[in-house]
Amino acid sequence: MSKALGVFVGKRKTAVARLIIRPGTGRILINNQPLEHFGNEIARMKILAPLYFDEKFWKTHDFDIKVEGGGIMAIADAAAFALARAIAEHNEKAREEIRSYNRVLLAGDPRQAEPKKPNRRSARRFKQKSYR
Repeated sequence: MSKALGVFVGKRKTAVARLIIRPGTGRILINNQPLEHFGNEIARMKILAPLYFDEKFWKTHDFDIKVEGGGIMAIADAAAFALARAIAEHNEKAREEIRSYNRVLLAGDPRQAEPKKPNRRSARRFKQKSYR
């Protein structure tokens, strides 16, 4: 097993993606499964988007992503954030291209679901009253 070149983290909602980069042939694994077996086509395209900014780096390295929590799209966003940070650290020109394409890929997305309140059905909804 070859030595890891770096570990990068991406977060979205409750999903946390940890990316390990090793020299290789461009293989992408999410929780030890190939990217082709993950989610739907939109989620796969979202994960691959940052890799197109530095295709030479993509084709010469393997990406092993471990993700915990979240749904399919939150996992895809977290993985994309981690990949974008890895590419930005490796290539300064790609960093500027990613920033002009979508700044959120490097900065992250702090939005979270609002917690449910006591004696209510959800975060904002109250029990309905009739007064009759």
